[in-house]
Amino acid sequence: MLNTFQQHFHDALPSATPDEAARQEFAKSLKQFVQQGILPGLGPVYKARATARFERETGRAPADRHDIRKAMTPDPYFQHYAAVNRISQELLWDSVIDSIDRDADAVDAQAKAGSAKNKGELRIPADFEVPRYVSALDIHCMPGGYNGRGADTDGVRLGALYDRGVYLYSMGYTGPDNDDMGRSVCNYIKRKLGGWTPKRILDMGCTVGHSTLPYKELFPDAEIWGIDVAAPQIRYAHGRAGAFGLDVNFAQMNAEQTAFEDGYFDLIVSHIMLHETSGKAMPKVFAECHRLLAPGGYMIHADLPPFDLMDPFTQFILDNETYYNNEPFWGAMRDLDQVKLATDAGFPPETIRFDTAPMAVMEFAAQQASGYSQEAADAVADREFTAGEFAPGGGWEVLIAQKAAA
Repeated sequence: MLNTFQQHFHDALPSATPDEAARQEFAKSLKQFVQQGILPGLGPVYKARATARFERETGRAPADRHDIRKAMTPDPYFQHYAAVNRISQELLWDSVIDSIDRDADAVDAQAKAGSAKNKGELRIPADFEVPRYVSALDIHCMPGGYNGRGADTDGVRLGALYDRGVYLYSMGYTGPDNDDMGRSVCNYIKRKLGGWTPKRILDMGCTVGHSTLPYKELFPDAEIWGIDVAAPQIRYAHGRAGAFGLDVNFAQMNAEQTAFEDGYFDLIVSHIMLHETSGKAMPKVFAECHRLLAPGGYMIHADLPPFDLMDPFTQFILDNETYYNNEPFWGAMRDLDQVKLATDAGFPPETIRFDTAPMAVMEFAAQQASGYSQEAADAVADREFTAGEFAPGGGWEVLIAQKAAA
């Protein structure tokens, strides 16, 4: 099982006592049980009970994910699922906080030691304003959210919390180095854009830089920047990169309006960032990508698919993140016409498309199981999405656009 992978320890990661590690493994296993043991029962409940109740009350069948939610929320089985899923989410953060609080000074010292090894820049402006769509709530139910409030905005504690917590949240599917999304997109670039070598790369909304580092491995001579609106994440990311022995630049910046000059980057990427923004911010992010790209440069945003590529029941399952996991823009983002947003930003329509980047960790497992057969690895990309899986059918949906050549 992929989720039996253990996260590789690195010098910036908080250490856990045996008791703390056991609690964290329980939180991860509980989340797995919810996904594999409880969630599959929602389909039969919907078909056998909820639909009939909705039709009796309204005189029609459910038409979309909103109708399905109205049909499902009164059902005790769904209520049990939603409650346990929320509890498991809160529990995973609580299980990590103990490790950080127990030795907060060591967490700070480890990150600073990593930063000293990282020759890349670290920019934290004194007067930066964190956008309200990040500061107003604890996204993912993570205490303090990405940036925190008051004293939590100093230091790296929230970065350390995210680094370990998101691994538990993914049930190990982000891989031992927590970098599956970046590694998956890098593999996609090697396959689909073979021989192309960007000189400057920007990772927007990088949090702790876990998806940023694979780009430095694939393009070691490139100048790489990771930006995020949260100072604790950026400080930790800089130290984390140093702990991995990589020189990467990090800065606290807003992807809506950065401080870089026009045409500075050849490649701009993001990894599950767009749904953390807002309806007003997304067009600005796309426009900023177009401004920052050199002629012929690529924009690649990795996330889950838009809702029009899913059936209504799958939409309903994923939209539980909006209702129960402090992800207010999760569903709304997937309703937006992202192709139109990219077109309006200036990207030629013929260059804009959705595609699938197979999960690197799934490909690795398939290769192991089949004697490293590439055919088995390629088959991962052809799997259909099942509601409740960590990523759609073993792959990340990527929105790709290329700026017109000069």
